[in-house]
Amino acid sequence: MQIMVLADAVIEQEFRNKKLNQGIKVIFIENQSSLLNNEINYDNIDSFFLLEEAINKDTYRVFGTKPVFINSTIHTLSELDLPGNFNRINGWSTFINRDIWEIATSHKEIVNTIFQKMGWKYITVADEPGLVSARIISMIINEAYFALGEGVSSKDEIDIAMKLGTNYPYGPFEWAKKIGLKKVYSLLQKLSETNNSYTIAPEMKNELLTD
Repeated sequence: MQIMVLADAVIEQEFRNKKLNQGIKVIFIENQSSLLNNEINYDNIDSFFLLEEAINKDTYRVFGTKPVFINSTIHTLSELDLPGNFNRINGWSTFINRDIWEIATSHKEIVNTIFQKMGWKYITVADEPGLVSARIISMIINEAYFALGEGVSSKDEIDIAMKLGTNYPYGPFEWAKKIGLKKVYSLLQKLSETNNSYTIAPEMKNELLTD
């Protein structure tokens, strides 16, 4: 099986760090213009992983009806009005190399076939903003900013406490930096439209305004 992956250098390395079954060939490209490269034989590509967050719809024609996995952590498939062969994943940094991927899809059998061949684990989840993990992690980061604003402790101390106390791989501020605080903020903003539990901490807003 052959797959094509559109990703920047950081996400590409995370993708490479995940072990693939033998016989899987991966073609990496760095920008969307490369998708329109006439030298690429798309007939031999079985699926596409678009790990940039904003995809130009002009490139859709190259995919045909092949399965496409698009990085859209915030916006749902229905909101994006995507073709039926598109599936939604969380392509944020640190989520690519997780043991289990979360996928919003209406084609479970096709997804199962592809991921079995790749040797990767996954679960299907509802097509909702944040999927599951990103929603939880963003809330944890937000609560850490509330604590920071209330003078509970410093960023470093909160990070250390969370890693030691919960065995998380990163503290909330460290995680926000790796993901990109603007991405976390945008997801919280989306979620807070329908749920006040995601109201954004003033300290987070202040930090973004001063960057």
